[in-house]
Amino acid sequence: MNEPTKPFVHDLAVDAAKLRKLHVPGNPLILANVWDPTSARVVEAAGMSAIATASNALAPVNGYEDHGHLPPDVAFGATRRIADVVTLPVTADLEDGYGLSPKEFVDRLAESGACGANLEDSDYRAGGLVDIGRQAERITAIKAAARARGFDAVINARVDVHFPGRERSLDEGLKRARSYLEAGADCVYPIFLSEPSAIRQYVALGPTNIVYAPGSIALAELGRMGVARISVGPMLFRLLLKRLAAATDALRRLDDAGMGPDWNAELWK
Repeated sequence: MNEPTKPFVHDLAVDAAKLRKLHVPGNPLILANVWDPTSARVVEAAGMSAIATASNALAPVNGYEDHGHLPPDVAFGATRRIADVVTLPVTADLEDGYGLSPKEFVDRLAESGACGANLEDSDYRAGGLVDIGRQAERITAIKAAARARGFDAVINARVDVHFPGRERSLDEGLKRARSYLEAGADCVYPIFLSEPSAIRQYVALGPTNIVYAPGSIALAELGRMGVARISVGPMLFRLLLKRLAAATDALRRLDDAGMGPDWNAELWK
């Protein structure tokens, strides 16, 4: 009988230093966000430099909606299972931090094997956005708690002012980004921002994460603009679901000869 694979043991201090070093304005870290151990293995085998989860994929895989509905036990447990099977640094999309204290957040982050985290400024319990000062204080406290635990957690501070349906001014977004960077965030993430001149204003403040959307700004152009990190969120997960739906539909319909679809050519290339 084959022995089960032993979980990989991450040195969080080493991982965090590696992950931080990959954030290079003009030569961005590109992240193919994952949602389970299998997708993480595929991404690592493809030659990517780091592993990042996407809450908008991880939540539905575990039977929950995104945006505050995923229990922290499930989120951290899923992250742990992903970190166990890869050797690359892992950064976890942990939404707004689930209301955990900075120390508990860092303790659970470390126990999950992740050296970095996305931290959103949406307030899913009260609605709206967290006060700028309070979010900055939280970032500072999380960074301090991580250093006390022996690693400098890489915090990607999401700025949610450009979120569809609750857009606020660019000035507020830039104010939040500046405050979060001054508080110790390693990168800011103005999600849903796609206007080149606005992106450049964020880039001027410090390392910036932009979500890549096919049909908008090309990856190479984002690099030329000085972006330091590019992610795809749940896009790969959704592409996989569309492929699954199409394959299932082909299986259901069969063809005139009563044969199902022939997947061998695709599977065994």
